Parts: sequence; structure tokens; C-alpha cells
Amino acid sequence: MTGMRQVLPDRPVEDLPDGDEIFHVLYDMSDRMQIPGEQYVNTGRTYEKDGYVAKWRAIRDEKGRIVVAICHNMHLGDAWEWADMPEYPEAFSSMAFRVGINYIVYGMTH
Repeated sequence: MTGMRQVLPDRPVEDLPDGDEIFHVLYDMSDRMQIPGEQYVNTGRTYEKDGYVAKWRAIRDEKGRIVVAICHNMHLGDAWEWADMPEYPEAFSSMAFRVGINYIVYGMTH
């Protein structure tokens, strides 16, 4: 957040409601889950440190468009990286890809 405050000092971070357009721009993601990192394979935990609850947050510009999407307490990159590993559940990888694709399509259309 220190870096974000340097780039966007006057923009608040907000929690995104389930109905936000970014979750429905291509894929309907009303049912989202916490997407764990690779630690899930060895521990079965979906969280790292104390991030038990997934947080979907964003920073918007002056026109209300999301300019920073924040998937707090999640690790989309690991889910993409581990997508072809049998030890990592497919449900996490497929959700991570849908989230990423929705974010890209949102960014290209807004």
C-alpha cells in the first residue's frame, strides 16, 4: 500500500461487491473462492499467514473505472503456474484463469 499511495495518493481502496461489473464482464463469477498458492499442495491451507478470508478489492479512477484490482489473500500467479500439476486442484486454476481473463477484458473495454 505504500507504493500505491505514491502512485494514487488520493484514491481509496474499496471492497468490491459481488455484483461489480468486473466479475461479470465475460465470465459470471458470482461464486468466487479463495485461490491458494502452492502451499496448498503441502498443507491443504488456502491462505498464507493470516489471510483466512479472501478479499476482492480495487482502486477506481475519477470516472469510477477500476484501475487497480487487488486479490488480497490469494495467489492467482501460482494457480496459473500450477494449472497442469495433478497435485493442485483444477477448480482453483480454472477460477484463477477466469478472474484474470475478466480483468483483462474489463481493462480493454473500459
